[in-house]
Parts: sequence; structure tokens; C-alpha cells
Amino acid sequence: MQERLIQLFRDSFGVSPSAILEMAGDGSTRSYRRLVGPDGQSAVGAVGPDHEENRAFLSFTEVFRDAGLPVPAVLAVDAEAGVYLLEDLGDTTLFDALEEERTSSAEAFPPPMVELYRRVVAWLPRFQVEGGRRVDYSIAYPRHAFDRQSILWDLNYFKYHFLKLAHIPFNEARLEADFTTLASFLLQADAEYFLYRDFQSRNIMLRDGELWFIDYQGGRKGALQYDIASLLYDAKADLPEELREELLAHYMDCLGRLVPIERDSFRELYAGFVLVRIMQAMGAYGYRGFFERKPRFLRSVPYAARNIRRLLDVGLPLRLPEIDTVFRHVVGDWAPDVHERQAGLGLTVRLYSFSYRRGYPEDAAGHGGGFVLDCRALPNPGRETRFQGLSGRDCAVVDFLDRFPEDSTARCTSRSVWLVTWRRASQTLACAFTTVKEWPGLATTLRRTAADGCHDPSRGAR
Repeated sequence: MQERLIQLFRDSFGVSPSAILEMAGDGSTRSYRRLVGPDGQSAVGAVGPDHEENRAFLSFTEVFRDAGLPVPAVLAVDAEAGVYLLEDLGDTTLFDALEEERTSSAEAFPPPMVELYRRVVAWLPRFQVEGGRRVDYSIAYPRHAFDRQSILWDLNYFKYHFLKLAHIPFNEARLEADFTTLASFLLQADAEYFLYRDFQSRNIMLRDGELWFIDYQGGRKGALQYDIASLLYDAKADLPEELREELLAHYMDCLGRLVPIERDSFRELYAGFVLVRIMQAMGAYGYRGFFERKPRFLRSVPYAARNIRRLLDVGLPLRLPEIDTVFRHVVGDWAPDVHERQAGLGLTVRLYSFSYRRGYPEDAAGHGGGFVLDCRALPNPGRETRFQGLSGRDCAVVDFLDRFPEDSTARCTSRSVWLVTWRRASQTLACAFTTVKEWPGLATTLRRTAADGCHDPSRGAR
């Protein structure tokens, strides 16, 4: 594929690239490279294995550029190979700019970013209305519209990839009934517009002070409320509630210049789209974080859980008793209390379980990772049927472990792998359970799964 990208670069600029740089992935199966020419020419090479998704992206891009919307130019395409070259928009996303401003601002939300967000919000109705009038929805992928099927896919994504993997208890029949109720509520919205699908701070670029928009290949026909909910409840952007209200009002002002809207009914349905968007995002965090072992995605969960807590404080927009119950479990596990957040421990301990057959956990910090507690060769109470259902914090298990020497030969490899006794590992876990503040839900999840995990030898190291 790289050779095809090099050829596309030659065709576009008349020279071969002098450097090809890998770019950070976006959590999808697509990959990106920056190709740089000898005189500073640059382009972004995209490799997309899904040809239908590529087709949607390229078609939408052509439509949006014809409508005067700020999206990257497509420089060259090899459709058969599934590669294409895009205009290089740089490396600064809206989220990057927000994080940079936060490092030097004492405000809850940096004042320079408010005007930037207002500009973002002003562009959104143009994509939805002006762009939406031109889009060929027959090639939208994987679904032509955000219809009942799409809504239920998102809700079940939350159920299977977050609730089950995080071991959040729920009644399946009652939860499915709530899903049906919520889907019917959302389908009351006018759905004749372009739904961008992932309109959030990491999909908005800043280059020389100008805004550019990317990653709309999942767009389809749908309701206006979904995308503004995506932006305002973008988890780690962590917008204050007052700013959300200000931006929502500004969005409706901009939208009202393009199509007539009834604000009260818009707001009522908007609250439902906030729910489905948060649940879809949490499903994605769970899938990428728990299943694909990419812990950086789980860092967004406490922010999403705090958003849920705010929704519970004001009340859900309709009666959804099982979703309400599930949300309260999520908040209890993943949203630390205000006084806990203010305590601000000087050291944050992040704890993961992994299996050697799947490889080491990802090094999200970029400095080589931490320590691995390798307990595979040590006495394992999880293999004793009498201890099933217990954890390392139960007295019977503690007594069992006390029968074995605590000192053990430690060995260190180039990956800082330490061999410790199971007893010492249990003490480490118990300590972490009480000190992890950033991810309180991870500690709860580990407590719940300790007994199940330790008696399954195929899971490897703990």
C-alpha cells in the first residue's frame, strides 16, 4: 500500500516523497501517513481497507467542497487499492488546542476557546442542511439513515461492550424494553438532514486559525439533534453546563437562519439524543479499552460518567427505569465524588489485567510502561474450587496465602517484568483498589472479576 501512496504523491507533486511519517490512528481500521516532499510539499496518505466506507468519504468530501464547506481536498485516489491522498491540515485538533489552553488558564473553560467553539457550532448547520441537500444517501455506510436499526445498534453496543465488559449489573429484558422506548422517542425527530455521526473535538482541525472538518465517512440521513449532542457532550472536552447551554442556544440561532425550528420540541428531543450519544461513546470506550486492550480509551469513561450524573440530577427526558438503574451503577463505579477529585493525589496508579498471548498492555505514556506482576508459577487459590466466588481480600484466601513464604526471587527483564509472590501481588491489588482515584470504576471492575479471572489459567499474568 505504501508504494501506491508514493505513486499517488508522484502523480500529484511530480516528485517522490523524501520522508514518510506514521500518523496516530483514530481507533478505526484506517491508517494514515504523512508524505513530505523535498521542497516541503506534504499530503496525508490514507489506507482504508473498507471500500464502501472509502466510497462514502470520497463522495461526501466532493459534495461538501462543492458546497463551500471546509473539508480537506482529495488530491489523488486509487480506489482499487483502497488508498488516497488528502490535503495536509496539520496536527492540531480542536481538542489539542483546548488542552493547550487549559495548561495556562485558571478558568473552568479557557475564554479563548469559547469563541472557537461558537465558530464550530456555526458551521454545523451548514453541513447538516446545505450539505445534506446534496449528499447521495444511497452510498452512506454502514446504514443509509439513523433509523430504528441504527439506534438499537448503538444501544446494544453500550450493553455488550461497556456494561458487560465492565461488569455493570442489569436486567436484560427490562433494559431491552427501555431501548425500545428510547428508540421510539428519538424517531419522533425530523430526520431529513445530514447526520455527521462523529462531530467531536478530535475530528475538527485547526490550521492557521481556520477550522477544518474530517472523519464524516459514517454520516447518514438523520436528526439535527444528534451532532450538536456529540459536540457538547464530548467526554474529555468536559464542557461546563453553562457553556453547553450557551452553545446550544447559539446553534439554534444559526440553524434557524437555514430552516424553521420549534425550540421547545427541539430541546425535548435533544435530551434523548444526548442519552444515545453518550451510550454509543461508552460502548466505543469499552470495546477499544477492555476488548482491544487500549487503555487510553478508558480515560474518557470517568468524564462520561460525570455527564451521566448531571443527567440523573436533572432527570431523564422520559421514563427509562432500567437505564436509570444502570446509569446509577456506572456513576457509582466510574464517577468519583467531588471531594475525591479535589483531594488530588500526587501519584496516580493505573492497574490493568492482561494475557501474555495477546501481548503487553499498550504504553500510553510513551516512556516504556510500568511493572508487570507475573504470578503464573505461584500458588493460585483460584484453582481451588473452595475459593471460587472469593477474592484476595477474603479471609479464607488470605489464610491460604499466608501458608507460603512471602519472599521470592525477583527477576527483571528488559520490559521491567518482576516475579513476585501471589501474596505480595494481592497486597498490591488491595492497595490499588483503595488509591486509584482517576479510574474508580476500574478498581470496582477488578474486584468483581478477581475470582473469575484468577481461576482461569488461560488468562495468563495478573
